[in-house]
Amino acid sequence: MIELEAVVERCVVLHPRRRNQNFQADLELEEAVGLAAALNVDVIHDEVVPLREVHVANYLGGGKISEISTIIKNKTASMVVVNAALSPIQQRNLERLWNVKVIDRTGLILEIFGLRAATKEGRLQVELARLVYERSRLVRTWTHLERQRGGQGFLSGPGETQIESDRRVLSEKMTKIRQQLEQVRRTRGLQRQKRKRAPERVVALVGYTNAGKSTLFNRLTDSGVLAKDMLFATLDTTHRVLELPNGKPAVLSDTVGFIADLPTDLITAFRATLEEVHEADLLLHVRDISDPLTEQRCQNVLDVLDQIGAGPEHGQDIIEVWNKADLLNDEGLVSFIQRAVAARDNEKETDAYIISSHTGDGISELMLAVEAMLSARDDIIQVEIPPKDFKVRAWLHEHGHVLAEDTAETGHCHMQVQLSDADLGKLRSQYPDILKAG
Repeated sequence: MIELEAVVERCVVLHPRRRNQNFQADLELEEAVGLAAALNVDVIHDEVVPLREVHVANYLGGGKISEISTIIKNKTASMVVVNAALSPIQQRNLERLWNVKVIDRTGLILEIFGLRAATKEGRLQVELARLVYERSRLVRTWTHLERQRGGQGFLSGPGETQIESDRRVLSEKMTKIRQQLEQVRRTRGLQRQKRKRAPERVVALVGYTNAGKSTLFNRLTDSGVLAKDMLFATLDTTHRVLELPNGKPAVLSDTVGFIADLPTDLITAFRATLEEVHEADLLLHVRDISDPLTEQRCQNVLDVLDQIGAGPEHGQDIIEVWNKADLLNDEGLVSFIQRAVAARDNEKETDAYIISSHTGDGISELMLAVEAMLSARDDIIQVEIPPKDFKVRAWLHEHGHVLAEDTAETGHCHMQVQLSDADLGKLRSQYPDILKAG
């Protein structure tokens, strides 16, 4: 049997640069090349394109279009990625002028999500976002859209145009997928209700794509989640048990990475997944501090969190995890350590801890901070346990954090215990007399 090699797309990546974006444009071009590489294409040319103004018809100017056309022919490219949001008309016109496939930033991210989604839920979410995107681009996708489908019988009118018919078909598909996703959402809701009744707290990892969330997830939970130096290496949410320093378990959730200019349709489509973030007891915002744009990436993540009603602006506890410390030089490392300490000392700033998921440096200190943050809202109670009910003492040692304990001559045990709301409710239900005596 003869095996045919898969044809690899030869790709040109362009990043339009507006005024006063020289430094930033080079880094954003690098990100666009990384996104294209995540699709397993061969990037044969990339460049920053100076842009004085956006041309309504073609987005780029005629001179640059001609220049890129020559590059496409000389290097036999089959695809061009424009790292910007193109209108359907602009995308169609560029394809006609260059005679190759043209993908804008939104389309590129959708392609990656489609390639990476592994679960049924993930595939449904990507498909919904793709249909929403495609519905706005019917004018580009088909050439037969203005044909009319005549009705039957002499009283029938000319019928709907093909573009109306195709839009109706897409709308019907979107409705069906939304119904399936709503069922997934209800199932997730039931799962979250079960987790709420359980004593374990939920900690969610969030952050810009490729910040090292999955590597940190694997280190904290001894898991085998895919962790590669690649944008959007993982998409689907994963849960594992996280053992805290005091021996108590929590649930750690690894979520999809965020990115600048993430399409609104994708945020909407991934609502069920992002609700995991919304319902978490604590967020760990993982940042790549070796990235020159780390502050901008941080704001991108906070903006998306705000859109889904999560994060510090909505009263949710959050810790910044400054990752990839091993990639800093000595001077940079000292500077970030000083900034992290200063942030923890300032009540108005978010607590920050500098770590390396790769080497494990700083992990112990971070875990102590996670434990302290999760227990900050616990209840501290006083109980007096008579000798006949000493089984309660064992229960409190198992479910709570014993702060003080003393046994009187009478045999009664006096305890000061830190308990979560859930465990305090169990104590009230199972041993009401003990609590009343405290």
